[in-house]
Amino acid sequence: MTSTLPPGLTASAVVPASTANLGPGFDSLGLALSLYDEIIVTTAGSGLQVDVEGEGAGQVPLGRDHLVVRAVEHGLAAAGTRAGGLVVRCRNDIPHSRGLGSSAAAVVGGLAATNGLLAQAGSETLSTTALIQLSSEFEGHPDNASAAVLGGAVVSWTERTGERVTYSAVPLKLHPQIRLFAAIPQERSLTAATRVLLPGLVSHEDARFNVSRTALLVIALTERPDLLLVATEDRLHQPQRADAMPTSAEYLGLLRRCGIAAVLSGAGPAIIAFTTRPDLPMEALEFGAAKGFVVSETKVGAGVRWTSGVAARR
Repeated sequence: MTSTLPPGLTASAVVPASTANLGPGFDSLGLALSLYDEIIVTTAGSGLQVDVEGEGAGQVPLGRDHLVVRAVEHGLAAAGTRAGGLVVRCRNDIPHSRGLGSSAAAVVGGLAATNGLLAQAGSETLSTTALIQLSSEFEGHPDNASAAVLGGAVVSWTERTGERVTYSAVPLKLHPQIRLFAAIPQERSLTAATRVLLPGLVSHEDARFNVSRTALLVIALTERPDLLLVATEDRLHQPQRADAMPTSAEYLGLLRRCGIAAVLSGAGPAIIAFTTRPDLPMEALEFGAAKGFVVSETKVGAGVRWTSGVAARR
């Protein structure tokens, strides 16, 4: 039987942005970034109210199609309960449609806030494994979602047994000398629009190339940052997306010619750079400023945090 949560319960979650692929690790490598959204959910007797501040305000749906609402209802159903009504407040700092995991953050944050409601009601909360599974079901792959759940860098994978799909991830410990820089443009891009640019089949040569680079990237991220430039080479998705985001492709090429291990963040158009230098080359900074990119150092993000009763803080 499905129980109903009483009205007046409040919970919140703080959830990080994320970058996926990291070059060659298509749909498998992810990294949380220190840019956060905050979600506050309150149960009500009936109805639905959604308020959005910051990124996405005035642009995202404010009904049951809102990703946070869908995630909360999905999480409650997985826990065998429901709410008569909901009040959802989102305070967003993660830019939308830039390849920084805003959709994954909304889903993971909604599920984590659900845990706060369940805990306040004295019910069993969703495990970390369940958070990864439920959040990954929304997008069909766990790279951004697992990074938002676990924080830091992750390796994720998918297993299929008959009709059942299982999503899993394990953390990686980044080498302490690695510094991260994000270059975020005003331009937007939708993952669905750029994914259709990718071919259905790839050559053995390109597959072999990316397998070797992905394996090397795990070593570069954890033990040998001197290998980051070669380890972030990719043939499976970044070249194919270049024509859809020419300015990002040009900036990516410039950074790499300067010796910086730069990659598209997810499907783009934002760029993430990995380096052991204290800053990016002046040539790269000037190009970014001229082309409308906001370029700044960022840190590795912490995993999602949820709180019962009082608002979590970013």
